[in-house]
Amino acid sequence: MSPQSHLLEKAGIINKTKVAEGGKKIRKNWSQSWTVLHGGVLTFHRDPKFAPVGNTSKTSQIVPEFTEDLRGASVGWASKDKSSKKNVLELKTRQGCEYLMQYDTESIISDWLKVIQDAIRQLVCTSACVRSQMISFWCQDQDHLSEDEDEAEDDRDKKRTADRHSSGASDSEQKRVRTKLRRFLQRRPTLQSVKEKGYIRDNVFGCHLDTLCHREHTTVPRFVVKCIKTVEKRGLDIDGIYRVSGNLAVIQKLRHKADHEEQLDLEDGQWEEIHVITGALKLFLRELPEPLFPFSSFDKFIAAIQLPDYNLRVSYMRDLVRSLPLPNHDTMELLSQTPSPVTEHKDSNRMSVQSVAIVFAPAVRPQTESANMTVHMVFQSQIVELMLNEFMVIFSPRAD
Repeated sequence: MSPQSHLLEKAGIINKTKVAEGGKKIRKNWSQSWTVLHGGVLTFHRDPKFAPVGNTSKTSQIVPEFTEDLRGASVGWASKDKSSKKNVLELKTRQGCEYLMQYDTESIISDWLKVIQDAIRQLVCTSACVRSQMISFWCQDQDHLSEDEDEAEDDRDKKRTADRHSSGASDSEQKRVRTKLRRFLQRRPTLQSVKEKGYIRDNVFGCHLDTLCHREHTTVPRFVVKCIKTVEKRGLDIDGIYRVSGNLAVIQKLRHKADHEEQLDLEDGQWEEIHVITGALKLFLRELPEPLFPFSSFDKFIAAIQLPDYNLRVSYMRDLVRSLPLPNHDTMELLSQTPSPVTEHKDSNRMSVQSVAIVFAPAVRPQTESANMTVHMVFQSQIVELMLNEFMVIFSPRAD
């Protein structure tokens, strides 16, 4: 079992403020935060009180604000000069960020202190285990070196030792150790070879689409395919499919599983709630470094949706989609055809084409926000809606 599987989990509402970033002090700004500890990562989410009025589930609206890796971090009770509030913890990360965490009930904040401290200790143990495995791996690589090379190097060591004997045995021994260490480091494995051995696995979330597909030898990420198949299998009749988010802590847990386990089983009972699956899929799309609609094509899609002639609009949209990189095209095609069975069940799930378009509109976004952001949001939804309505034309095979 992977050491990561033992890392602690906790979630709840606490008050927090960031007081330093990159080692530089910043002004306090206390706010309430839904906080999740999972897999050695502490995530603070935006204040749920900003959820739209009338929403029955505020947790469905909160999104990550700060995410901190606890490796090398420290946590303890804050001194009085840090804050006038009671029951305040001070968290310092290896990256130079500092947070104050507070809750009026002492038992609750004390429990957070214990769990975070335990998580940091477990990460230290995990890192030690990985280092031990890496050293073992490097040593195994050394065993394959030529014996003649080692003997020749030993002869050179002996000659250097004899030549420098007058300098003292201690100086000679230090040089010999440095030589051995240099040889060892020069023969260390490459990052790629370590990945191939299974010691390091790249993440799925936050990875560039083209890089992920290249790594998986496919044109559509496996995680996306699994989510779509699961929705079609057991989620078409569920009210608000894709629109309603699932439990945020469970979504983060699913994200961690997807990043660290190649054989992810979405039929596992812990992923029974279909809104967790759709929430994780939306999170995957939102965290792509470059969105499904590439930044370089954003203005072209915006221009296409504003063409006055509908047929010309569809034709231009088809040409733009065909010009996209294959991973973007094929993933977009899968997502565009997926709402078809979803909208066919709109009487039970209350998801029309327009509703689905609004959900997936963030896949069309500019690289930098501008004064036209509000107008663009309308166009983004219209672009997705047109692709859903004209799927057969836009994704039709090229004529020979």
